[in-house]
Amino acid sequence: MGNQMLYAGKKSSVLVMLALLGCTSTQQGQQSQQTPTAMEQQKHTDNPLLAKWTGPYGGVPAFDKMDLADLKPAIEQGMAIQLAEIEAIANNPAPATFANTIEPLEKAGEELNRAFTYYSIWSSNKSSPEFRAIQAELAPKISEFNSKISQNEKLFQRIKTVYDNSQKKALPADQQRVVQLVYKGFAMEGANLDAAAKARYAAINKELSSLYTAFSNNILADEENYVTYLTKDQLSGLPESFVKAAAKAAADRGQEGKYAVTNTRSSMDQFLTYSDERALREKVWNTYYSRGDNGDASDNNENIQKILQLRNERVKLMGYDNYADWRLQNRMAKTPERAMDLMNAVWPAAIARVKEEVADMQAVADASGKSITIKPWDYRYYAEKVRQQKYDLDSDEVKQYLELNNLTQALFFTAGELFNYKFTPVAEGAVPVFHEDVKVWEVTDKTTGEHIGLWYLDPFARQGKRSGAWASPYRSHTTFNGKQTVLASNNSNFIKPAPGEPVLVSWDDATTFFHEFGHALHFLSSNVKYPTLNGGVRDYTEFQSQLLERWLSTDKVINQFLKHHKTGEVMPAELVAKIKKASTFNQGFATTEYLASALMDMKYHLADPASIDPDAFERETLAAMNMPSELVMRHRSPHFGHVFSGEGYATAYYGYMWADVLTADAAEAFEEAPGGFYDKEVAAKLRKYLFAPRNSMDPAEAYRKFRGRDAKIDALMRDRGFPVTEPQSKK
Repeated sequence: MGNQMLYAGKKSSVLVMLALLGCTSTQQGQQSQQTPTAMEQQKHTDNPLLAKWTGPYGGVPAFDKMDLADLKPAIEQGMAIQLAEIEAIANNPAPATFANTIEPLEKAGEELNRAFTYYSIWSSNKSSPEFRAIQAELAPKISEFNSKISQNEKLFQRIKTVYDNSQKKALPADQQRVVQLVYKGFAMEGANLDAAAKARYAAINKELSSLYTAFSNNILADEENYVTYLTKDQLSGLPESFVKAAAKAAADRGQEGKYAVTNTRSSMDQFLTYSDERALREKVWNTYYSRGDNGDASDNNENIQKILQLRNERVKLMGYDNYADWRLQNRMAKTPERAMDLMNAVWPAAIARVKEEVADMQAVADASGKSITIKPWDYRYYAEKVRQQKYDLDSDEVKQYLELNNLTQALFFTAGELFNYKFTPVAEGAVPVFHEDVKVWEVTDKTTGEHIGLWYLDPFARQGKRSGAWASPYRSHTTFNGKQTVLASNNSNFIKPAPGEPVLVSWDDATTFFHEFGHALHFLSSNVKYPTLNGGVRDYTEFQSQLLERWLSTDKVINQFLKHHKTGEVMPAELVAKIKKASTFNQGFATTEYLASALMDMKYHLADPASIDPDAFERETLAAMNMPSELVMRHRSPHFGHVFSGEGYATAYYGYMWADVLTADAAEAFEEAPGGFYDKEVAAKLRKYLFAPRNSMDPAEAYRKFRGRDAKIDALMRDRGFPVTEPQSKK
């Protein structure tokens, strides 16, 4: 399920605060109590990670100058510079206004923002033991920095003054939205607390920052350290492309002549789908789903316990009953009850479908003479057998038409049709990259030739790169302090093939590729003035990317880009028909494994964490939910990085389904239009109301402007092939 991938990386707490403060790579221009000379002296640095981006396209990150020795001093100096800027804003003697308080906040922190661009690359794309040591050392310092901003009383009083005045006399719409978001963000971070409570709040955040870092690094350690090696006689059933990639992966690890199943989802998923070796399937399954749960130095259960307890204590300082109530107040769902209502409306249909799927799989196993009972490590394998039997659909046959370069061109075509964008390769060496695998394209308007931004693609798995797929903006569009163009990136974990071999991916991975590109298009199409408005509401920001997945199966994409990698022939109509006929196949598995994780996330944060045992809580809660025994949560608790490596998705993993209600409903808007998925009028409304505004208007209002009404849950149920039992969602 491509729509379960992590959006924009795992943000550290400081990056959340930086987004709140509108930290950008724009030039400084705020009023200051220091003389310009003193401020410039403080900002002067020879550190390349802090230096202003130069070169073409409005300046680009100096990825070719990344030296880990520069990272710690860059972050520390960047924090010092921004704190000086914050003090200048807070101590301005003039009465607080939007111009002398909010705008300087929007401009603050350009040096630190640049340093964190490199930090995030080391964290997500090229981690190492040396980086992780620096990360562990910096985490509490970053948390303290965060607190010095969020708890700056003079600063908050100025923000509050601007906010209060805006409630009496409204500002222009975009400024009003910025003030609202900034004020609410500070208030949610404890700005209204007394001195003692603020001190405890800051101490909790500091401890949490270290726990998040440890949790994330423990997952990565288990992904790197637990590799299953196969011999030639253990390859039965595996596709040739997988075997070649596994041989390369083993050779890269000094195991020439063997075949490596790495402990990542893309590798595990393929192996469990095709391998005839049941005992090895069980081993690979256990290795993957035990990440962070092996009772060793990388075990995360104690970290979960501490994280839940500290989160609960922190929100109680502000008078909330639980973490979920605090977190969801500024989301589309508004309350945990509304989020739970949606999930509980879908859950019974999902687990009922699992029973049907398991019965089909058991029948295939029985017919083949295997005296087995379907277990979790059998699900993918026998699901593939059922797929072939029911729909005559062979996943490996489908892969022959899903070659990465062609899929990339399909992305560009879709962007051209919907957004009028043109993607042109940037000459190798013209723009610095952090790894030789990374390629860069310039994005322009097809009609006017106007430069929109750059798109970076980092497609392959490698040691030190976290699993999954994600999108990140290195620079966002703004116009309030000079126009800034977009630098967007997509990151995948496709298995790198042997030299000269094509990159063939599964239909699910191709869907994920479109999904993450949807995030990039959301960045690129931004038309907001202020940096804060480039943020998003978590249960809405997955909607745009989930919607873009739909274009993969449109006729125009299939006929032009889904071509056999050897013959060049377009995917046959009968194979396309099989794929579409099987579109709701295995939705019991896909929906249940996701929903189990989303429900567990919410239930963790609604429970009393005083003496919680994560292993027992997970086991007992799933049993109470009647979780089918033949599969597990998509992300088991000890490696649920969305929720425990930071706070972006904590009590918000449900957001994928909330967004999927919007997705299914919006897709029907295209299906009902004369031009289908390429209807110009609907596409124009899509750009105008759902992509370009980013967070400059309330998401519910934006959707109503697009659709003319609220979204309906029955579209989602139809989409997944489930019975429609509810006439409409509560949105």
